[in-house]
Amino acid sequence: MAKVKTSYFCQHCGYQSPKWMGKCPSCQNWNTFVEEIIQKEEKLGWKANSSSLQIAAKPKIITKIDYQEQNRMITTDNELNRVLGGGIVQGSLILIGGEPGIGKSTLMLQIAMSMPTAKVLYVSGEESEQQIKMRAERLMIPQSFGEIEKNEVGCYVLTETNTQNIFKQIEILEPDLVIIDSIQTLTTVAIESPAGSVSQVRECSGELLRYAKESGTPVFLIGHITKEGTLAGPKVLEHMVDTVLQFEGDRHLSYRILRTIKNRFGSTSELGIYEMRSSGLREVTNPSEILLSQREGELSGITIGTTLEGNRPLLVEVQSLVSAATYGTPQRSSTGFDAKRLNMLLAVLEKRGGYRLGAQDVFLNIAGGFKVEDPAIDLAVCVSIISSLEDIAISDQLCFAAEVGLGGEIRAVNRIENRIAEAQKLGFNTIYISKFNAKGLDLQSFQIAIKPVSKIGDIVESLFL
Repeated sequence: MAKVKTSYFCQHCGYQSPKWMGKCPSCQNWNTFVEEIIQKEEKLGWKANSSSLQIAAKPKIITKIDYQEQNRMITTDNELNRVLGGGIVQGSLILIGGEPGIGKSTLMLQIAMSMPTAKVLYVSGEESEQQIKMRAERLMIPQSFGEIEKNEVGCYVLTETNTQNIFKQIEILEPDLVIIDSIQTLTTVAIESPAGSVSQVRECSGELLRYAKESGTPVFLIGHITKEGTLAGPKVLEHMVDTVLQFEGDRHLSYRILRTIKNRFGSTSELGIYEMRSSGLREVTNPSEILLSQREGELSGITIGTTLEGNRPLLVEVQSLVSAATYGTPQRSSTGFDAKRLNMLLAVLEKRGGYRLGAQDVFLNIAGGFKVEDPAIDLAVCVSIISSLEDIAISDQLCFAAEVGLGGEIRAVNRIENRIAEAQKLGFNTIYISKFNAKGLDLQSFQIAIKPVSKIGDIVESLFL
């Protein structure tokens, strides 16, 4: 009987060591090494005995490589198409991660059931067929679940965790798209470690990667995340896949955001917004409407600013509350906005604007639970703070798009035309921008009043004097 070979793997980064170590030399984490059995056997994965794997690759000059642009698989989910860069690339391996209960399985099942011209295989290692059927009926998407037929399109459900059995069914069905829920539940006979271990996740992902590249079939992998918010498993998993998507949001709120962390076939600055309902996830085509709260009458401390997420302009509501500090040291609190940048803007208002904020509590909130990093929101934040301090309401027909410098100057921001067009589409009648943005801008082509300003004093004179 052959001797069983074991090795130690870091459960955080996947570093391999022949002996146990207290501290991982790769990721510097303590007590993360776990012993796993290594079985050196013949590979039994996707077409392991195929003669095509025995043919050695030969180098080619890059100018002589044949290339034909592949058509992407367009889904009925426009948000997903945007995030992926225009659709699903043939033969791509896509990893989507998120917190438990955020809606990853619901999103993938909706995609599987809403492709009427494709055969989709949904492989579940966490739920039974009956549970998936119950979720499908709740989504209320017309779809049939039939037996395996090569020429019949639809969504096919397979509850299996062994990769060898999964590949046998894939060869019979020949699907156009494969969804794995989740990668941490799969096991392969080539590794004797338990499901979810570093070795199993790496080997199963490698088998699915070979299948995707050789067959040209796109594969979605649903992945778990750790308590630190990172994807569970070895870091090499993120390097192996073509695209990494992060599905995030507060489980107590109804809105979800799909972000791109890595994308070999498109931009990583795109995002999709969904609303979780009892009937599933709904695409939010105009996210500015959900970020602008409805209120009766005009209230002080509330302004509207423009921001960009990828190629999408958004209008967000900035709320400020300034009150006298009665408990000693003044408080500075911000939600959805960088606290250090808030302190910088407060210093600019005190130094350049003459407002005494050193003895005031300042609370700032971006409505809707949205996080903003775009500096174009600076002017809206400053006006909101002044409005709350002076208790003067700002009209809900005004919005702002400019960065504020340390000298109190109003600086230009990028893609100002898209920001103005978004404000015009939502019915605003006036937008304040930097005068440097107004150069070369055709003001007559917009139906919204555009007011260029150069320093913070111009805003004060226009709105508060």
